[in-house]
Amino acid sequence: MIAIIQAYLFLGLSVIAFGLALWALVDALLRPSTAFTSADKRTKGFWGGVLALATVLGFLGIPAGGGGSSLFLVLIAAIPAGIYLADVRPAVARYSGRGGSGGSGGGGGSRW
Repeated sequence: MIAIIQAYLFLGLSVIAFGLALWALVDALLRPSTAFTSADKRTKGFWGGVLALATVLGFLGIPAGGGGSSLFLVLIAAIPAGIYLADVRPAVARYSGRGGSGGSGGGGGSRW
């Protein structure tokens, strides 16, 4: 019984890690490359490559058909995705014109 609960728990955590890596990859690919250099972060190509590798490893870390999986692969997927989402994404969002403070840039109701 405990082994079944642990298997489902690990499956859930593996799917979450894969989802985070996929979300980070899609977000990085949708951002303009100039936003990365303006935010003093690594290039878009660097983050795209790291997150693509993390996404593949996250997918491979999902247990298949009741078989075991490697916690190492799940961690390798989750760490770069977490770094991107917590550090790079907020910095890049300021320069990409999306996901800012929620306003329309101040031009919506201005009379000037």
